[in-house]
Amino acid sequence: MMRNFRYNHSRNATHTPIILCRSTPSKKVLCVSQLFPGLPNPLLFFSFTLCCCERSERKGCEGLLELLNPAFGHIPCYNPIMRLFSLLFFVLAGALSASELPTPAYPLWNGNDAIADYAKRVNLPSTKTLELSDGVKLELVLIPGGKFIMGTPEPAPVDDVEFQNKIVTGQALLAVFVGALLVMLAFVVIRAVRKKRRPQLSLGRLLLVTVAAGGCVLSGMHWHHSVQMLEKANTEYAGAKARYNAANKNEKPAHPVTLTKPFYMGKFSVTQEQYQSVMGSNPSQFKGNLNPVEMVSWDDAQAFCKKLSEQTTEMVRLPTEAEWEYSCRAGTRTTYHSGDSESDLARVAWYGANSKSTTHPVGQKESNFFGLYDMHGNVWQWCQDFYGEDYYGKSEAENPQGPSQGAWRLLRGGSWYYNPIVCRSALRRMFTPDPRYEFIGFRVVLVPSLRTP
Repeated sequence: MMRNFRYNHSRNATHTPIILCRSTPSKKVLCVSQLFPGLPNPLLFFSFTLCCCERSERKGCEGLLELLNPAFGHIPCYNPIMRLFSLLFFVLAGALSASELPTPAYPLWNGNDAIADYAKRVNLPSTKTLELSDGVKLELVLIPGGKFIMGTPEPAPVDDVEFQNKIVTGQALLAVFVGALLVMLAFVVIRAVRKKRRPQLSLGRLLLVTVAAGGCVLSGMHWHHSVQMLEKANTEYAGAKARYNAANKNEKPAHPVTLTKPFYMGKFSVTQEQYQSVMGSNPSQFKGNLNPVEMVSWDDAQAFCKKLSEQTTEMVRLPTEAEWEYSCRAGTRTTYHSGDSESDLARVAWYGANSKSTTHPVGQKESNFFGLYDMHGNVWQWCQDFYGEDYYGKSEAENPQGPSQGAWRLLRGGSWYYNPIVCRSALRRMFTPDPRYEFIGFRVVLVPSLRTP
């Protein structure tokens, strides 16, 4: 039967496909086939055969039949049931054909997995090294796709009711156990007085007294612990509220951001030997091969990325502001990725109080969870985006790229010259693209050739 028809199909066709049908003297066989390009491979080709018997013989070819005619007026099917079945079939097949197959999504980092484990899930190496000239290398680490809160969030007030309930519970339990203990002790004493002998406790009563005494201790500890937790929560809230009030207007409102794809970021700020290797010059004021390059403008950083991309055939660029803050925080919500206090900052950054007014070789302080060094301090780091004072109020929720135009570019991270508040994860600074200062450098990101995970 399948040899009794042929179909006309073109990948570029925009008209409705047509079928050439053939009938026999005794019965007419209507072979309807259609190609539905949106379906999975096993279902790409639907062949549907309708056999319609007629009382009288019909000779010759019925001609070209246009499929999916809303009225089905051109399909010589005289059986109403078969006509209805044909309609339902084409509606279902058309709906399946029109639906787009979902694009595989990369898994988002859950905040706990090691980067090596995430790298295995997405079939990418956890680190990448670019070979520059003269044996110089540029190391990058994989940054997983994920979600975070960008900016400085307003802290939630302390739930006093919850803590007060815990305190009252501890007080009530303490009162019950103390009362029970006093009753049992009074019973023992009164009995001893009546019998004019020393107080004695049976094994059962001794067990009850022990349980009551233990209840007193535990309920008292619960009460004390709840009071301490309430005081700690109030102290933390007061500190967070003060930081929120002191934060710049351009850090608000804090908003959720999702980076849907993994990428690579430089393990360190670009060093002077790396810049020299690519650009053939070293403009830095504080010389040192492993010191971060400085005295570079945004335009200089762009030229470095362009030239490095040409040399390595990789897509190298500056990070977007969202990529930078996400990479800096590495799953944290604290002032710095290392904590909230200045002592926490001192463990990971060269800043005004410990830098001795100079840059330092990269990688001497502690890294964050992603394995990135010097995200706070040492040198400011250029970002790709234009700066927008009120951009956070209208930022995209996924992969934000910053304003479409502007006169300023963004800097992040603080430097050796500044005080702790300027080195915060959320702080934003802007400069025009052309100035060069001894406290401004940059780091790069690399966009991998992403594969289906």
